[in-house]
Amino acid sequence: MSTSYFVGDTVALTARTLRHVTRSLDTIITTVLTPIALMLMFVYVFGGAIDTGSTAYVNYMLPGILLITIASGVAYTAYRLFMDLATGIFERFQSMPIARSGVLWAHVFTSLVANLISLVVVVGVALVMGFRSGAGVLAWLAVIGILFLFTLALTWLAVIPGLTASSVEGAGAFGYPLIFLPFVSSAFVPTQTMPGPVRWFAENQPVTSIVDTIRNLLAQQPVGSSIWAALAWCVGVLVAAYVLAMVAYRRKIA
Repeated sequence: MSTSYFVGDTVALTARTLRHVTRSLDTIITTVLTPIALMLMFVYVFGGAIDTGSTAYVNYMLPGILLITIASGVAYTAYRLFMDLATGIFERFQSMPIARSGVLWAHVFTSLVANLISLVVVVGVALVMGFRSGAGVLAWLAVIGILFLFTLALTWLAVIPGLTASSVEGAGAFGYPLIFLPFVSSAFVPTQTMPGPVRWFAENQPVTSIVDTIRNLLAQQPVGSSIWAALAWCVGVLVAAYVLAMVAYRRKIA
């Protein structure tokens, strides 16, 4: 099938999936309100007890909240994909003259759009709470690029349980470990305050390098080697997740 057919089919299927998202108000509310509630709690309840030096706590913890927002959003990608399989939509589309992979890509693009909207809302609330950044255009573009890569990597990771889970609960539970991971990183407290083994894990897991890079970019500070570690994690997870997702997809539609 030609590229033009693939693009046209994917656009049409993406529009269909986006309509389902907009009709599911509980999904939108959960995806946006959960990170906002966490941000309010950490800033106004715990923030005063956490020493972040001269950096305002809302500025310090916002990168971690952005990653939690993405993790919360991609969990619904796995759920929506599972529901399409469970209701027989995939089999129906396979009987039609459309690009087979277009259905899968539609869910991926929907995740990117939905997460972009959620991130904009969360940043808007952070601005109301006092978040400020003097970062220039290039720094903001770098932040957007890292968040895009992170979203794409987690979305393809979410495709795997969406295709292979045996129950809707199993597909939905995919996001819980991802949402928990920022809590054992430098997202909310400096890793220096953690006990030895926990500190070692926090400093060597992917979220810390991504959070540190985004935080330094927004604060106009040198990013050092953390940006390369962040990019390596994002690209590595993306490639591995994409390969495994395509293998699972071919087995599912074979």
